[in-house]
Amino acid sequence: MKWSPYAAAALCVTPIVSHASVYLTVEQAQKLIFPNATMQKVAIHLTDDQVKSLKKSSGIFYAFKADQVYKTNDGGWFIVDQVLGKHEMITYAVGLNANGAVKQVEILEYNESYGGQVRDSNWRQQFVDKTVASPVSLNNDIRNISGATLSSKHITDGVKRILQFHSMLLK
Repeated sequence: MKWSPYAAAALCVTPIVSHASVYLTVEQAQKLIFPNATMQKVAIHLTDDQVKSLKKSSGIFYAFKADQVYKTNDGGWFIVDQVLGKHEMITYAVGLNANGAVKQVEILEYNESYGGQVRDSNWRQQFVDKTVASPVSLNNDIRNISGATLSSKHITDGVKRILQFHSMLLK
């Protein structure tokens, strides 16, 4: 393949754009959600039936990796999960109070080129105080974000999965 001098020059000056952004580390999110708590990592092993149940209840059809679950000294929980945006994974953390209600949701890593509005604190605030008994449904009790529909839906489904996970295994 022969390149014209113009094509070669264009490649040399064309910036490579990456949209991957790490906003918080796990440790930073822990301190943000539970500023005065100490945490202990908890080893969780899900059975095949539990994995199927989580898939069915949340609508997310890939397995929840229960490898980043932490219990706070006051009975709260800090759980890191991932959901698919449109094409890339979104890493987020959910803090649950001792009663299993959502305390806070934080976006740790967002890799899509658009739809980052899910990081908006007003949108994430909608999850606060939700429990496993709450509907947690996009366009019902959680409003959609135009331009971030899939990210909004998948994070909503992910929070629902975390609530179900807590109810099933952590209560």
